[in-house]
Amino acid sequence: MTESITEKKPLAGNNRINQLAFVVQDIEKTSELFAKLLGIPKPAWFLTGDSEVSKVVFRGKPTNSRSKLVFMNTPTIQFELIEPNNEPGTMREFLDTVGEGIHHIAFDVESIKEQLPVFEGYGYHLLQSGEFTSSDGRYVYVDTLDDHKTLVELLESAEPRGTAPSKASHAPLLGTNKVEQLAIVVKNLEKAAEAYCKLLGVEKPPVIQSGPSDLTNVVFEGEPTEGDSKYMFINTPLLQIELIEPGKSPSTWKKHIDKYGEGVHHISFVIKNMEEKIKLLESMGYPVIQTGNFYNGNGRYAYMDTTSDFKVIIELLERYDI
Repeated sequence: MTESITEKKPLAGNNRINQLAFVVQDIEKTSELFAKLLGIPKPAWFLTGDSEVSKVVFRGKPTNSRSKLVFMNTPTIQFELIEPNNEPGTMREFLDTVGEGIHHIAFDVESIKEQLPVFEGYGYHLLQSGEFTSSDGRYVYVDTLDDHKTLVELLESAEPRGTAPSKASHAPLLGTNKVEQLAIVVKNLEKAAEAYCKLLGVEKPPVIQSGPSDLTNVVFEGEPTEGDSKYMFINTPLLQIELIEPGKSPSTWKKHIDKYGEGVHHISFVIKNMEEKIKLLESMGYPVIQTGNFYNGNGRYAYMDTTSDFKVIIELLERYDI
Protein backbone atom coordinates (compact mmCIF):
# COMPACT_ATOMS: atom_id res chain seq x y z
CA MET A 1 0.00 0.00 0.00
CA THR A 2 1.35 3.39 -0.94
CA GLU A 3 1.84 6.04 1.71
CA SER A 4 0.35 9.40 0.86
CA ILE A 5 2.19 11.53 3.41
CA THR A 6 2.76 15.10 2.29
CA GLU A 7 4.29 18.18 3.86
CA LYS A 8 1.07 18.59 5.81
CA LYS A 9 1.57 17.41 9.37
CA PRO A 10 -0.75 14.74 10.76
CA LEU A 11 -2.53 15.80 13.94
CA ALA A 12 -1.02 12.85 15.86
CA GLY A 13 2.44 13.57 14.44
CA ASN A 14 2.12 10.50 12.19
CA ASN A 15 -0.62 8.88 10.11
CA ARG A 16 0.08 5.27 11.03
CA ILE A 17 -3.31 3.91 12.08
CA ASN A 18 -2.24 0.73 13.84
CA GLN A 19 -5.25 -0.42 15.82
CA LEU A 20 -8.95 -1.09 15.36
CA ALA A 21 -10.73 -1.56 18.67
CA PHE A 22 -14.00 -3.44 19.11
CA VAL A 23 -16.28 -3.13 22.14
CA VAL A 24 -17.95 -6.49 22.81
CA GLN A 25 -20.36 -8.10 25.27
CA ASP A 26 -18.54 -11.45 25.62
CA ILE A 27 -14.78 -11.31 25.13
CA GLU A 28 -14.34 -15.08 25.52
CA LYS A 29 -16.69 -15.89 22.67
CA THR A 30 -15.56 -13.04 20.44
CA SER A 31 -11.84 -13.68 20.88
CA GLU A 32 -12.37 -17.34 19.93
CA LEU A 33 -14.14 -16.27 16.73
CA PHE A 34 -11.51 -13.69 15.82
CA ALA A 35 -8.73 -16.22 16.43
CA LYS A 36 -10.42 -18.56 13.96
CA LEU A 37 -10.79 -15.73 11.45
CA LEU A 38 -7.11 -14.80 11.71
CA GLY A 39 -5.64 -18.29 12.02
CA ILE A 40 -4.02 -17.73 15.41
CA PRO A 41 -4.28 -19.28 18.89
CA LYS A 42 -6.99 -17.82 21.06
CA PRO A 43 -5.28 -15.28 23.34
CA ALA A 44 -6.16 -15.00 27.00
CA TRP A 45 -7.86 -11.80 28.12
CA PHE A 46 -6.52 -9.70 30.97
CA LEU A 47 -8.19 -7.19 33.25
CA THR A 48 -7.10 -3.57 33.38
CA GLY A 49 -5.96 -2.21 36.74
CA ASP A 50 -8.15 -0.72 39.42
CA SER A 51 -8.61 3.02 39.79
CA GLU A 52 -5.36 3.44 41.73
CA VAL A 53 -3.41 1.91 38.85
CA SER A 54 -5.35 2.93 35.75
CA LYS A 55 -6.42 6.39 36.97
CA VAL A 56 -9.27 6.53 34.47
CA VAL A 57 -10.94 9.91 34.04
CA PHE A 58 -14.08 10.02 31.88
CA ARG A 59 -15.64 13.34 30.89
CA GLY A 60 -13.60 15.08 33.56
CA LYS A 61 -14.52 12.75 36.45
CA PRO A 62 -12.55 9.85 37.99
CA THR A 63 -14.24 6.48 37.48
CA ASN A 64 -13.79 2.85 38.46
CA SER A 65 -14.04 1.79 34.82
CA ARG A 66 -12.18 -1.46 34.14
CA SER A 67 -12.16 -3.68 31.07
CA LYS A 68 -11.19 -7.14 29.94
CA LEU A 69 -8.80 -6.77 26.98
CA VAL A 70 -7.47 -8.97 24.20
CA PHE A 71 -4.92 -7.92 21.55
CA MET A 72 -4.51 -9.74 18.23
CA ASN A 73 -1.89 -8.64 15.72
CA THR A 74 -2.40 -8.98 11.97
CA PRO A 75 0.14 -8.24 9.20
CA THR A 76 -1.29 -4.71 9.10
CA ILE A 77 -3.20 -3.47 12.11
CA GLN A 78 -3.85 -4.71 15.63
CA PHE A 79 -7.31 -5.80 16.74
CA GLU A 80 -8.23 -4.85 20.29
CA LEU A 81 -11.27 -6.46 21.89
CA ILE A 82 -12.73 -4.70 24.91
CA GLU A 83 -15.37 -5.92 27.35
CA PRO A 84 -16.05 -3.06 29.81
CA ASN A 85 -17.50 -3.29 33.29
CA ASN A 86 -20.60 -1.30 34.24
CA GLU A 87 -18.80 1.76 35.61
CA PRO A 88 -18.89 5.04 33.61
CA GLY A 89 -16.48 5.11 30.70
CA THR A 90 -16.40 5.62 26.96
CA MET A 91 -16.55 1.87 26.22
CA ARG A 92 -19.53 1.35 28.56
CA GLU A 93 -21.25 4.35 27.00
CA PHE A 94 -20.64 3.00 23.50
CA LEU A 95 -21.99 -0.43 24.39
CA ASP A 96 -25.11 1.03 26.01
CA THR A 97 -25.90 3.50 23.22
CA VAL A 98 -24.49 2.05 20.00
CA GLY A 99 -23.98 -1.61 20.82
CA GLU A 100 -21.08 -3.85 19.89
CA GLY A 101 -18.76 -2.63 17.18
CA ILE A 102 -15.66 -0.64 16.30
CA HIS A 103 -15.10 1.98 18.98
CA HIS A 104 -11.90 3.70 17.87
CA ILE A 105 -8.80 3.83 15.71
CA ALA A 106 -5.43 4.40 17.38
CA PHE A 107 -2.09 6.10 16.79
CA ASP A 108 1.13 5.67 18.78
CA VAL A 109 2.59 9.04 19.75
CA GLU A 110 5.80 10.12 21.41
CA SER A 111 4.08 12.60 23.70
CA ILE A 112 0.39 12.94 24.51
CA LYS A 113 1.25 16.20 26.23
CA GLU A 114 2.39 17.58 22.88
CA GLN A 115 -0.22 16.03 20.57
CA LEU A 116 -3.40 16.43 22.62
CA PRO A 117 -3.36 20.26 22.38
CA VAL A 118 -3.16 19.92 18.59
CA PHE A 119 -6.42 17.98 18.58
CA GLU A 120 -8.00 20.33 21.08
CA GLY A 121 -7.01 23.27 18.88
CA TYR A 122 -9.24 21.82 16.17
CA GLY A 123 -12.13 21.31 18.60
CA TYR A 124 -11.46 17.62 19.31
CA HIS A 125 -11.64 17.52 23.08
CA LEU A 126 -10.41 14.97 25.60
CA LEU A 127 -13.04 12.33 26.33
CA GLN A 128 -11.18 9.85 28.53
CA SER A 129 -7.66 9.31 29.85
CA GLY A 130 -5.91 6.56 31.75
CA GLU A 131 -2.70 4.69 32.48
CA PHE A 132 -1.54 1.35 31.08
CA THR A 133 -1.70 -1.56 33.49
CA SER A 134 1.37 -3.51 32.43
CA SER A 135 3.88 -0.88 31.33
CA ASP A 136 4.88 2.72 31.73
CA GLY A 137 2.33 4.26 29.40
CA ARG A 138 -0.89 6.15 29.03
CA TYR A 139 -3.73 6.79 26.62
CA VAL A 140 -6.34 9.37 25.76
CA TYR A 141 -9.51 9.13 23.71
CA VAL A 142 -10.22 12.25 21.67
CA ASP A 143 -13.80 13.09 20.69
CA THR A 144 -13.54 13.07 16.91
CA LEU A 145 -16.89 11.34 16.44
CA ASP A 146 -18.72 14.14 14.61
CA ASP A 147 -16.05 14.63 11.95
CA HIS A 148 -14.46 11.17 11.65
CA LYS A 149 -17.46 9.00 12.63
CA THR A 150 -15.29 7.16 15.14
CA LEU A 151 -13.08 8.07 18.09
CA VAL A 152 -9.30 8.51 17.96
CA GLU A 153 -7.02 7.08 20.63
CA LEU A 154 -3.50 8.33 21.27
CA LEU A 155 -1.13 5.81 22.86
CA GLU A 156 2.12 6.74 24.61
CA SER A 157 4.41 4.10 26.07
CA ALA A 158 7.97 4.01 27.34
CA GLU A 159 8.74 0.96 25.20
CA PRO A 160 7.39 0.11 21.73
CA ARG A 161 4.15 -1.86 21.88
CA GLY A 162 4.21 -5.41 20.59
CA THR A 163 2.61 -5.26 17.15
CA ALA A 164 4.42 -8.09 15.34
CA PRO A 165 1.89 -10.42 13.66
CA SER A 166 0.56 -13.09 16.00
CA LYS A 167 2.02 -16.55 15.32
CA ALA A 168 -0.23 -18.68 13.13
CA SER A 169 -1.71 -21.90 14.51
CA HIS A 170 -3.93 -22.79 11.55
CA ALA A 171 -4.97 -21.38 8.18
CA PRO A 172 -6.91 -18.11 8.32
CA LEU A 173 -10.59 -18.60 7.63
CA LEU A 174 -10.48 -16.49 4.46
CA GLY A 175 -7.03 -17.63 3.32
CA THR A 176 -5.55 -14.32 4.54
CA ASN A 177 -5.44 -12.36 7.78
CA LYS A 178 -4.34 -9.08 6.21
CA VAL A 179 -6.89 -6.33 6.79
CA GLU A 180 -6.87 -4.02 3.77
CA GLN A 181 -9.54 -1.40 4.44
CA LEU A 182 -11.67 0.32 7.01
CA ALA A 183 -14.76 1.74 5.29
CA ILE A 184 -16.99 4.48 6.64
CA VAL A 185 -20.34 5.62 5.23
CA VAL A 186 -20.95 9.35 5.33
CA LYS A 187 -23.61 11.83 4.30
CA ASN A 188 -21.18 14.42 2.95
CA LEU A 189 -18.10 12.96 1.29
CA GLU A 190 -16.29 16.27 0.83
CA LYS A 191 -16.70 17.25 4.47
CA ALA A 192 -15.60 13.85 5.78
CA ALA A 193 -12.64 13.81 3.37
CA GLU A 194 -11.45 17.20 4.59
CA ALA A 195 -11.57 15.97 8.19
CA TYR A 196 -9.69 12.75 7.43
CA CYS A 197 -7.07 14.42 5.27
CA LYS A 198 -6.45 16.97 8.02
CA LEU A 199 -6.19 14.18 10.61
CA LEU A 200 -3.75 12.20 8.46
CA GLY A 201 -1.82 15.10 6.95
CA VAL A 202 -2.44 14.02 3.35
CA GLU A 203 -3.63 15.60 0.14
CA LYS A 204 -7.24 14.91 -0.74
CA PRO A 205 -7.52 12.05 -3.27
CA PRO A 206 -9.96 12.30 -6.18
CA VAL A 207 -13.63 11.50 -5.74
CA ILE A 208 -14.65 8.34 -7.59
CA GLN A 209 -18.16 7.95 -9.02
CA SER A 210 -19.76 4.53 -9.10
CA GLY A 211 -19.65 2.99 -12.55
CA PRO A 212 -22.57 2.29 -14.89
CA SER A 213 -24.92 -0.41 -13.65
CA ASP A 214 -24.24 -2.69 -16.64
CA LEU A 215 -20.60 -2.78 -15.49
CA THR A 216 -20.99 -2.87 -11.70
CA ASN A 217 -23.89 -5.38 -11.68
CA VAL A 218 -24.80 -4.56 -8.08
CA VAL A 219 -27.16 -6.98 -6.34
CA PHE A 220 -28.44 -5.88 -2.92
CA GLU A 221 -30.45 -8.29 -0.76
CA GLY A 222 -31.09 -10.44 -3.82
CA GLU A 223 -32.34 -7.65 -6.10
CA PRO A 224 -30.44 -5.81 -8.87
CA THR A 225 -29.92 -2.13 -8.10
CA GLU A 226 -28.02 0.79 -9.52
CA GLY A 227 -26.19 1.06 -6.20
CA ASP A 228 -25.08 4.58 -7.05
CA SER A 229 -22.49 6.13 -4.76
CA LYS A 230 -19.36 8.19 -4.68
CA TYR A 231 -16.31 7.36 -2.66
CA MET A 232 -12.69 8.08 -1.91
CA PHE A 233 -9.69 5.98 -0.94
CA ILE A 234 -7.18 7.48 1.50
CA ASN A 235 -3.96 5.51 1.91
CA THR A 236 -2.07 5.26 5.19
CA PRO A 237 1.02 3.12 5.89
CA LEU A 238 -0.95 0.10 7.14
CA LEU A 239 -4.61 0.57 6.32
CA GLN A 240 -6.65 2.17 3.57
CA ILE A 241 -9.57 4.36 4.62
CA GLU A 242 -12.56 4.22 2.29
CA LEU A 243 -15.21 6.93 2.58
CA ILE A 244 -18.54 6.17 0.91
CA GLU A 245 -21.45 8.54 0.26
CA PRO A 246 -24.43 6.51 -0.97
CA GLY A 247 -26.85 7.76 -3.60
CA LYS A 248 -30.62 7.37 -3.65
CA SER A 249 -30.89 3.82 -4.99
CA PRO A 250 -31.06 0.83 -2.61
CA SER A 251 -27.70 -0.39 -1.31
CA THR A 252 -26.08 -1.63 1.87
CA TRP A 253 -24.50 1.82 2.29
CA LYS A 254 -27.84 3.65 2.07
CA LYS A 255 -29.47 1.16 4.42
CA HIS A 256 -26.69 1.75 6.95
CA ILE A 257 -27.11 5.54 6.75
CA ASP A 258 -30.90 5.29 7.06
CA LYS A 259 -30.83 2.81 9.95
CA TYR A 260 -27.74 3.70 11.96
CA GLY A 261 -26.45 6.99 10.58
CA GLU A 262 -22.86 7.70 9.62
CA GLY A 263 -20.13 5.40 10.83
CA VAL A 264 -18.00 2.34 10.23
CA HIS A 265 -19.57 0.05 7.63
CA HIS A 266 -17.04 -2.71 6.98
CA ILE A 267 -13.51 -4.03 7.03
CA SER A 268 -12.02 -5.68 3.94
CA PHE A 269 -9.87 -8.67 3.08
CA VAL A 270 -8.45 -9.38 -0.39
CA ILE A 271 -9.22 -13.01 -1.17
CA LYS A 272 -9.14 -15.57 -3.97
CA ASN A 273 -11.94 -17.86 -5.15
CA MET A 274 -14.85 -15.55 -4.35
CA GLU A 275 -17.64 -18.11 -4.81
CA GLU A 276 -15.84 -20.57 -2.53
CA LYS A 277 -15.44 -17.97 0.22
CA ILE A 278 -19.05 -16.80 -0.07
CA LYS A 279 -20.30 -20.39 0.24
CA LEU A 280 -18.02 -20.99 3.23
CA LEU A 281 -19.32 -17.96 5.11
CA GLU A 282 -22.92 -18.68 4.17
CA SER A 283 -22.53 -22.23 5.50
CA MET A 284 -21.41 -20.68 8.80
CA GLY A 285 -24.55 -18.55 9.00
CA TYR A 286 -23.23 -15.34 7.45
CA PRO A 287 -25.46 -14.44 4.48
CA VAL A 288 -24.34 -12.32 1.56
CA ILE A 289 -25.69 -8.76 1.69
CA GLN A 290 -24.49 -7.20 -1.54
CA THR A 291 -22.28 -8.12 -4.46
CA GLY A 292 -20.93 -6.16 -7.40
CA ASN A 293 -18.00 -5.36 -9.63
CA PHE A 294 -15.43 -2.61 -9.13
CA TYR A 295 -16.27 0.69 -10.82
CA ASN A 296 -13.38 0.08 -13.27
CA GLY A 297 -14.10 -3.59 -13.89
CA ASN A 298 -10.81 -4.70 -12.30
CA GLY A 299 -12.38 -6.87 -9.64
CA ARG A 300 -15.46 -7.68 -7.62
CA TYR A 301 -16.67 -7.55 -4.04
CA ALA A 302 -19.11 -9.21 -1.66
CA TYR A 303 -20.38 -7.88 1.67
CA MET A 304 -21.12 -10.64 4.18
CA ASP A 305 -23.36 -10.19 7.20
CA THR A 306 -20.84 -11.12 9.87
CA THR A 307 -22.01 -8.52 12.39
CA SER A 308 -23.50 -11.08 14.79
CA ASP A 309 -20.07 -12.52 15.55
CA PHE A 310 -17.47 -10.05 14.28
CA LYS A 311 -19.39 -6.86 15.14
CA VAL A 312 -18.80 -5.45 11.66
CA ILE A 313 -19.55 -6.39 8.06
CA ILE A 314 -16.68 -8.22 6.35
CA GLU A 315 -16.08 -7.35 2.72
CA LEU A 316 -14.42 -9.85 0.39
CA LEU A 317 -12.39 -8.23 -2.40
CA GLU A 318 -11.20 -10.21 -5.41
CA ARG A 319 -8.89 -8.37 -7.80
CA TYR A 320 -8.41 -9.48 -11.38
CA ASP A 321 -4.90 -9.79 -12.77
CA ILE A 322 -5.01 -7.25 -15.59
